[in-house]
Amino acid sequence: MTGQDEKFMRRAIELAQKGIDNNDGGPFGCVIVRNGEIVGEGNNKVTSTNDPTAHAEMVAIRNACKNLQTFQLDGCVIYTSCEPCPMCLGAIYWARPDRIFYACNKSDAAKIDFDDQFIYEEIERPIEERHIKTLSFLREEGLKVFENWANKSDKTEY
Repeated sequence: MTGQDEKFMRRAIELAQKGIDNNDGGPFGCVIVRNGEIVGEGNNKVTSTNDPTAHAEMVAIRNACKNLQTFQLDGCVIYTSCEPCPMCLGAIYWARPDRIFYACNKSDAAKIDFDDQFIYEEIERPIEERHIKTLSFLREEGLKVFENWANKSDKTEY
């Protein structure tokens, strides 16, 4: 780790505290950096926005993508105050940054009642055994749209 890494991680931790102080949501903050400059940041805003997807990483990714006018975060580094949950980790992989740094880990989060273990376990279960009933239907109609996408000549790949 460098002094720059420490600076950006401290900013992520500061954002986590700011979120607590403002009653925005849980104790999480995130900073996204490209070429040594912050291009996006956020803190958890789940309860203040009634949005279960408004985790710090999601807010920061949306902010960075808007600022960079792109849907990819190539060349970026994510600094987050806690190891990303499954949803945020999925979004991070879709955004394709170069690296992730985190302060607290998922065990630390579980100790203050932010335990995502049940989600990891659900992902491993066969669909028919998951706690939220999940059923597939109208697959043939859905596949037609996939075929249209596959054949579209002017699409933006991602």
